[in-house]
Amino acid sequence: MTGKPALSLGIDIGGTFTDLVLHGPGRERSDTLKVLTTHADPVQGILAGTRRLLEQAGAAPGEVGRVVHATTLFTNALIERKGARTALITTAGFRDLLHIGRERRYELYDLQLRPPEPLVPDRLRFEVPERVKADGTVLVPLDLAELEERAAEAVEMGAESLAILFLHSDLHPQHEAEAVAHLAKHFPELSVTASHGIVREVREYDRGSTATANAYVAPLAERYLARLGSELATLGLQAPLLLMLSNGGLTHVAEARRAPVQLLESGPAAGALAAAFLAGEEEGRLLAFDLGGTTAKLCVVENGEPEVVFGFEAARQARFIEGSGLPIRISTVDLIEIGAGGGSIARRDPIGLLKVGPDSAGSEPGPASYGRGGTQPTVTDANLLLGYLDPASFAGGRLPLDRQAAADAVGRLAASLDISSEAAAWGIHDVATEAMAGAARTHLAERGRDASEFTLVCTGGGGPVHGHHLARKLGIRRMIIPPEAGVASALGMLAAPPRVDKVMSLGQRLDACTASFLASAFGGLEEEARQVLADGGWTGEEVAAGRMVDARCVGQGAHMPVSLPPAPWPMEDEAVRELIRDAFRLAYVARYSRPPPAVPIELVHARVVLRGAKGAAQINAGSGPDATEAAANWRRIVIGGEEHEAAVHRRASLPVGFVATGPALVEEAGSTLVVGPGSRLMVLRSGNILVELN
Repeated sequence: MTGKPALSLGIDIGGTFTDLVLHGPGRERSDTLKVLTTHADPVQGILAGTRRLLEQAGAAPGEVGRVVHATTLFTNALIERKGARTALITTAGFRDLLHIGRERRYELYDLQLRPPEPLVPDRLRFEVPERVKADGTVLVPLDLAELEERAAEAVEMGAESLAILFLHSDLHPQHEAEAVAHLAKHFPELSVTASHGIVREVREYDRGSTATANAYVAPLAERYLARLGSELATLGLQAPLLLMLSNGGLTHVAEARRAPVQLLESGPAAGALAAAFLAGEEEGRLLAFDLGGTTAKLCVVENGEPEVVFGFEAARQARFIEGSGLPIRISTVDLIEIGAGGGSIARRDPIGLLKVGPDSAGSEPGPASYGRGGTQPTVTDANLLLGYLDPASFAGGRLPLDRQAAADAVGRLAASLDISSEAAAWGIHDVATEAMAGAARTHLAERGRDASEFTLVCTGGGGPVHGHHLARKLGIRRMIIPPEAGVASALGMLAAPPRVDKVMSLGQRLDACTASFLASAFGGLEEEARQVLADGGWTGEEVAAGRMVDARCVGQGAHMPVSLPPAPWPMEDEAVRELIRDAFRLAYVARYSRPPPAVPIELVHARVVLRGAKGAAQINAGSGPDATEAAANWRRIVIGGEEHEAAVHRRASLPVGFVATGPALVEEAGSTLVVGPGSRLMVLRSGNILVELN
């Protein structure tokens, strides 16, 4: 954005808490706040939290130069099927494309298998006469009268959003563009999404699934973003509202309204970005671990950045099984997410075993210890009984915990399991942590990585609480806990750069591509991306452009991303081909540990990534050299079923260079670090705490 804002406000809505952080380059530390998420109307929680945070910081609304926001609202709408009533119009003969999918079972022998249900029901899927061949030849012109009739029928059936998916529109979008223009004239109140405007990739099912997902959340996004901007303005915040993308970048409101599907994983992406930004300079390979009130997220960070992939599955029927969800073809931080958090509910299963999650008490009513009407035992209740949490200072003292209510809830579960309450509390903590460890093992194994080579970076309100036990399960010997770990996702957003990803289908063999053809393809995508940045006000800044292709050997069904050298490229055809061949060989060996076969290469897609300058050059939220160690208190805690006396430190009072040995607790407003017996903690100059496990 033009100019340098005095203050930046970060807002991250989670399933249980909404985290807010106010940061400015001249401030000694960031002001932070956690408030309960108001699910019925998330804007109310944001407004209440913003008022309180500004008052706490002694800042005026006019001092805020930008607002950066991430939310799980649109993901939850997909998972809970609470989006807009959506219709689909497609090429005649292809109305069942979303239902047919890939024509394969994700669990071959599961007789109770439930395939992912399309977002558009059968009665709202329509066909119109039109057909364009893969080479661009128009076999059947688009019937605009039929299109208008089908759209009118959809509206009459209650549709407020419409997705358009025509065959080969990734290569030749003229019919989709014509349909959008016609419907805008005749149905101005109808939200319309054309598949080529969201993702220009091959495979109609994947493109259609992504387009319908965008159409499904578009009306919700339009209403939510319009109201949020309006309500923030009533508080006196005239700053531009920026949105966190799933790929770890930022975009402006107009682009977010156009393609809200790009925001589906914005919250988890912010946590991974925070880990990379706050700990990346001190460590090599990082495993980012973000544990909130509802979910746990894990992400591999190498070379200072989380890996970005170009698709994921939403609303999976089976969490760890590919093919059980809805394919979404957007660029997103590569992470794994499970239903294990502070609000995860513990129960006795039908065969008498202790189970935790994935269902959550959320913030309404929340864990039993919140005193808001919850009666079921949760991970937070267990952590309170184990001594890890101070009931008076939880969430900065704004949400005192009821120990007796937690004891009653866990006690009832313990009685059903015929064990002691203490054993039940440790069992809840252990089972929840094992679920996180299992997810981490899966995530690392799929990437051929060994957990012992990584440093665990713990963020979120629960990350530092469970990090030590998780590290032991994974064989990890080092942990980093950033300052203000409980609101690290909101901090991470303030460091995010503006980013635009663009893709188009190529469908060409490399030996048939010319230098001019490739220059035109990449140049066109870069021009589109620069226009998005310009529309958001990111002008006059240094922009880094990256080029990639999705490529494969001729005859293969799967393709892989291949990073290419930056422009300018040679203008000779064979020189450009050799440049791409070399990059393909490197990527192939890195992926398969052997050179590619001696067959021609096919270029499937061209991709460009444009990134602007990062939003914050430095975030100092931690203790400084002048901090003075205060005398530690002591608290009884339980680890592994054994009682220990743990020293309790206030993080703000620990000076740089402070060293202690566990068992110990380090408390701050949004989280508590649990350090097991024999492990060593040290405060680094950055404000991060390093824990070395024994």
